[in-house]
Amino acid sequence: MTGLAYKIVSRGDWTAIRASGGYDGSAVDLRDGYIHLSAQDQLAGTAAKHYAGRDDLVLLDVDLTVYGAAIVWEPSRGGALFPHLYGRLTTDSVRAARALTVTAEGEMRIGAAA
Repeated sequence: MTGLAYKIVSRGDWTAIRASGGYDGSAVDLRDGYIHLSAQDQLAGTAAKHYAGRDDLVLLDVDLTVYGAAIVWEPSRGGALFPHLYGRLTTDSVRAARALTVTAEGEMRIGAAA
């Protein structure tokens, strides 16, 4: 598995994450008991499925090596192994944060640093 994964958050969530130093997850993350992340080859599918038509997003590049055993690769969409973070996402693991728009057709447009 890779040492880098991605998390899509709203611009408002990114502001709160920076202010508090971490993120406990979205409503879906909290319901499932872990923070959903995507590997690079899964990111476009995640963006299209869950964020189409949104222009208020930030794409976080998350260094998984910070978390050790708190990262578990588990089957999800189509049986693919997705990285799940069992714990809080902290700002010290975020290697980059970039503006993200996902068109209505599901195409990602990654912008400047957020």
